[in-house]
Amino acid sequence: MTDKKEINEYMQMINNFNYNFLHHSQTVEKVLHDLSSEINGLSHDEAKRRLQVLGVNEIPEKKGRHPILLFLKQFHNILVYVLLVAVLISFFAGHLIDVYVILTVIIINTTIGFIQEYKAERSIHALKKLIVPYAKVYRDGELHRIHSRELACGDIILLEAGDKIPADARLTEIKNFRTIESSLTGESFPVDKKITIFPANTLLADRKNMAWMGTYVASGQAKAVVTGTGVNTSISKIAQDIERIIRGKGHLEKKVSKLVKQIGIIAIGGAIITFLIGFFIRGLAIFEIFSFALASLVSGIPEGLPAVLVIVLTIGANRMAKRGAIVRRLPAIETVGAATIIATDKTGTLTENTMNVERILLLDEDEILVTGRGWEPIGDFLHKGKVIDPLENPTLSKLLYIAAVCNNARLLKGKEDDDPYKIIGDPTEAALAVLATKAGLSKETLQKNLEKLDSLPFNPELKYRASLLKFSNNKTNEIYVVGAPEVVLTHSSFITQKDKIKELSQQQRLAILEQVKHHGKKAMRVLGLAYKKVPANLNNLSKDLIHDLDFVGVIGIIDPPRLGVKEAIGKAKKAGIRVIMKTGDHKDTAIAIANEIGLIDEKTLNNKYPLALTEQELSQLSQEEFEETVKYVSIFARLSPNMKLRIVETIQKQGHIVAMTGDGVNDAPALKQADIGIAMGIIGTEVAREVSEIVLADDNFATIVDAVVEGRIIFTNIRQTTAHLITTSIAEDITIICSLLLGFPLPLLPIHILWLNLVTDGTGDIALSTEPAHGDILGESPRKLKENILSKEIFIFIAMFAIIMAIGDIFLFSLYYNPANHDATIKLAMSVAFLSMMFSQLFNLWNMRSLKQSIFRIGFFTNKYVNLDFIISIGFVLLLFYFPPAASLFSFVPLGWVEWVLALAASSCVLWFGELYKYLKQKNSNNKRGVRTKV
Repeated sequence: MTDKKEINEYMQMINNFNYNFLHHSQTVEKVLHDLSSEINGLSHDEAKRRLQVLGVNEIPEKKGRHPILLFLKQFHNILVYVLLVAVLISFFAGHLIDVYVILTVIIINTTIGFIQEYKAERSIHALKKLIVPYAKVYRDGELHRIHSRELACGDIILLEAGDKIPADARLTEIKNFRTIESSLTGESFPVDKKITIFPANTLLADRKNMAWMGTYVASGQAKAVVTGTGVNTSISKIAQDIERIIRGKGHLEKKVSKLVKQIGIIAIGGAIITFLIGFFIRGLAIFEIFSFALASLVSGIPEGLPAVLVIVLTIGANRMAKRGAIVRRLPAIETVGAATIIATDKTGTLTENTMNVERILLLDEDEILVTGRGWEPIGDFLHKGKVIDPLENPTLSKLLYIAAVCNNARLLKGKEDDDPYKIIGDPTEAALAVLATKAGLSKETLQKNLEKLDSLPFNPELKYRASLLKFSNNKTNEIYVVGAPEVVLTHSSFITQKDKIKELSQQQRLAILEQVKHHGKKAMRVLGLAYKKVPANLNNLSKDLIHDLDFVGVIGIIDPPRLGVKEAIGKAKKAGIRVIMKTGDHKDTAIAIANEIGLIDEKTLNNKYPLALTEQELSQLSQEEFEETVKYVSIFARLSPNMKLRIVETIQKQGHIVAMTGDGVNDAPALKQADIGIAMGIIGTEVAREVSEIVLADDNFATIVDAVVEGRIIFTNIRQTTAHLITTSIAEDITIICSLLLGFPLPLLPIHILWLNLVTDGTGDIALSTEPAHGDILGESPRKLKENILSKEIFIFIAMFAIIMAIGDIFLFSLYYNPANHDATIKLAMSVAFLSMMFSQLFNLWNMRSLKQSIFRIGFFTNKYVNLDFIISIGFVLLLFYFPPAASLFSFVPLGWVEWVLALAASSCVLWFGELYKYLKQKNSNNKRGVRTKV
């Protein structure tokens, strides 16, 4: 058993070292000393004791709320309270059918809320999948394969190509060691590792003597001492940041919640007024008063609102899915339409996340352009705008041979004809393989006539790779070299021009370096290619042989901007949305891409702030300077997770709605904090997807702009369907209160109201939710953060239509109801009133298709679903009137053609008044614009 003294010693060790994350600034000897470890690793017993004290190497998962508690929470809602009161009144009044129907409505609405919240409650368990199941570790001086959860601080682990790194570790020995850290740091290229010391304030992405849990080994081999396990890893720190961020209600949920409270208060108020009128003015019996109050209460609640909202959002989600945006949380659809800032990644979103050779520079020729995109090896070679055969030029042919052979990447074609090409290996090397294959020089074909005798893998110190080759038809062997142009030039003495080998002059060196500098500013990764002939008996390659090379040429490789991204950024700007680029790449690369895609414009160039800033530069600003800077700078490079989070929080405090894209673990905290987190579907990690509301199936920025358009359409449709529902509820309430004041019996029974609210309005609003856009959606400014679903102006619009609907209903009821012959006329009067209210709802659908434009302008037949709803609703009402069991249940009688004509005539008034209102409003708006123009 571990005693108290040992526990204190271990805890002191961890407190002094691990929590400070200073591993990168310590020598290997210092790290081993502080962790009480040795270069040969811990003993089994020592590792076991440490695990007892410090815990196993896993990330704990926070438990969510129990599903039953989540379900019960849905009943804490004013609409539910009101409907439960209606259930009690119905029960004591003996209206059991009303009880069953209202209870069904409550259960449906609470279930919908439960499903939505349960999806949002999932923990960030995807982080646990980043922990590799097994690790190679030295214990008692021998190499063992153990479960990674049994790793302890101080263990010495072995890391090899293809491994997923099982813990945070300080590198102690390396051999051509490179890791892929894009998911953690955002760095798009493999990172060359070192064992040298780095300053204590070095950013995590630049700590090249460290290996991080959850990242991958791209190539080479290394030994490392474990410095952080479980909760004390960089990945876990991000997980803790994610858990600390409490995602409250979304913007739509807040607006709906506010609207529901207002509706609940109005409904209760209407019921109270009805009760008071019945008791004090009419002096009715308590049973009659409760019947009127119940009808008022039921009419005041748009029972179908929760279901209709979900249907509207679901339809929107399906439309967005067709555009490539998969919605994980439905309310995000509305929020993305209100976005004022899009903070987007560069790699894979603005660019294609591929490496393409775009330019070749030979000293005896002008530049040669290479066409084609992605990993597909199809493209042309253009010289002065004309297509050429690259193999007819000896110098270009030699360059392509070097590109084909001097790399370890592989290009694979899927099994199906339409499957895309994929790569295995370093993306830069893959770009060379694609280039050569475009010219018909695949590595597989060339290898039939040559033998690779030896090679020097890429080394960050040497900055080149080299291969020694034996050709079956040559009397000499050859060394091919690819690397940084300035380094390859240093080892070159000759150059081939016009098929002749000449000595490389200093002037030519400077000219090449100037071209390299020029292309580097265009976001290109530039490589120099060279070769030399060596004796046929040379079978081994060493760096001492890399001299007196024949320099062949320079190639420029770029991750090209996606097709359409420049146009998409233009659309975003037109829509009043500011686009921010955040990237793990270097600042110059980010600026070059931003220039090419139109992110940098005249306004950006003319302000006093720099075009781009790194985290290091941002961290030197005061809080006030920081807040002011992020208002104007739109390019940020080399950002840590905390800095991304800080930028998002700052922008939100300035009143913006932020949509943020991300693909890695490092993006997760900011994705969760953003108003809309948008994860990449292709290159994104599961962690990023799990904290996001939307996933891009194609990783394309243009899809985000499409999502904004859909979001704006959906909000308009939510506004219109909600207005339609509430108009009906208010009209019914006015009808009941006025009938009570006029001494009439109930023109609409609770069961009638429930049918109108749930069936007629329900199907109508489903049809209305498919309404297409009217006008230039992107030409409108983003909605204000505080803008409600129903504005004061819309409430006036609603109230006017509700009064017209109620007047028509009461008029027809009074026309057919005879107090002296109550029993003989009441059912006929209620039937006509019901028919009139139903037709009013249907005519009002045309009103609500646009709250601004005339139905004659947008067209009666541009939404086939609304017209189909007319037919369906008439079919239902025919069933209610002429199918005896249904007519008996609803207390209806069959109507003649006169009643149908009168109901249609009275209810159509709502459409004509709506058209008059829109005309006068538009005319007034035009007059105001005319006055402003004259002024």
